[in-house]
Amino acid sequence: MEKYKKELEYSYTFGIFPTFELINKKSEYVQKIMIHEKLKITQDIQNLIDICKNKKIPVEFCTKQIEKITDKENTLIAGVFNKYNSQILSNKNHIVLVNPSDMGNLGTIFRTSLGFNVTNIAIIKPCADIFNPKTIRASMGAIFGLNIELFDNFDDYFAKNNKQNMFPFMLQSNCPLQSIDNSVKKQPFSLIFGNEGSGLDTKFLQIGKSIIINHSHNIDSLNLPISVAIALYEFTKK
Repeated sequence: MEKYKKELEYSYTFGIFPTFELINKKSEYVQKIMIHEKLKITQDIQNLIDICKNKKIPVEFCTKQIEKITDKENTLIAGVFNKYNSQILSNKNHIVLVNPSDMGNLGTIFRTSLGFNVTNIAIIKPCADIFNPKTIRASMGAIFGLNIELFDNFDDYFAKNNKQNMFPFMLQSNCPLQSIDNSVKKQPFSLIFGNEGSGLDTKFLQIGKSIIINHSHNIDSLNLPISVAIALYEFTKK
């Protein structure tokens, strides 16, 4: 085992909760679970060890190995898993992220999407590394409950999912989210968001129905995870 690099065929979960989620949702990809000698074996940890035993996942007490692969001194448990591919389901609600660049934002969006039961996420490359431990930790393991598919460009996504109701979120739109009634929020929807810095290209004004989230002039913009959360709330509320 070595410190994480994008070219590796495996990655890590750091912390108890993401590791639990890995074991519960994607156990078939787990290589092993590593435990630091300082970790107190509580009932929760014993339950994790028992689940691993039932699923034939090796558990190793290897303090030096954990300290080698992480920069955080408080990491006392880690999961090692093989990277995997998944595909989004057509005719289900989608979040579409065009060139997201921040791993913390990406992980937060994963967690928020799962919280609103939107479990299919399309990501247009180039993008942040979805399997970087920083992304996984920011998602609190929510990544393992999602279908995430990477596309080389938006046209590739559109070709496979052109029956979706497309809603690009962009500053150039003249249609505020706050003014849209439920008859417009048709499912299955694709809520489309651009890069944290540049947003969506103006070509997205020609795709579906573009939307803007109005806010006060006291700020210049909402950050990407907040925008996604607001959109998900509005599109999933009854």
